[in-house]
Amino acid sequence: MKEPKPTQKDAYGLILEAIDRGVYRPGDRLVENELAERFGVSRTPIREALQRLETQSLLTRDGRSLIVSSLDHNQMAELYSVRAELEGLAAQLAARHATDEEMRVLRDMIEEDRSLLDNPNALAQANRRFHRQIHLASHNRFLVQQLNLVHQSMALMATTSLAAEGRSAKALEEHDTIVKAIEARDEIKAREALKAHISKAFVTRLKLDAAKAGR
Repeated sequence: MKEPKPTQKDAYGLILEAIDRGVYRPGDRLVENELAERFGVSRTPIREALQRLETQSLLTRDGRSLIVSSLDHNQMAELYSVRAELEGLAAQLAARHATDEEMRVLRDMIEEDRSLLDNPNALAQANRRFHRQIHLASHNRFLVQQLNLVHQSMALMATTSLAAEGRSAKALEEHDTIVKAIEARDEIKAREALKAHISKAFVTRLKLDAAKAGR
């Protein structure tokens, strides 16, 4: 019995995941028939998925082609600014609403991620799962929706800030501080700890970009 073909939603998710995982990076050209062959999806849902990604500004039109969008300095600063506020609110609400089980999951994630300190790409994936868990623990569906959009745009970053020397260990320490505040039901400390975490990640990224530009 044949499995059903992926739907439009599947095609969208497959392309988005490929961008998020760095298979397609800013500036890369996305070709409809190549994507259809790669993912085993017909061209119609691929075309519709590309149109949706273009509408969300994740893809940019270059003549008749679509390329993965790049973020300039101002766009990146705007994105981090919005992310810090929304993530901070998620942590605050998590401190208020998270169940004991959700807090246990967050704590376990930190312990498990310690084994990934020498693997920035794997840790970046784990980092996204950690933040996603905080979003869910806020128990606010509208906030989760907005954070999903923000994190989709974060996929346009060509590299992870966790690749910077020493950043991985510090990031896990910051995660620990955030979770301790959530466990203590300290809403203000949880909010400020997560905002500070995002701020430090932004500073690291700016330093990485400055070093790259100076080469």
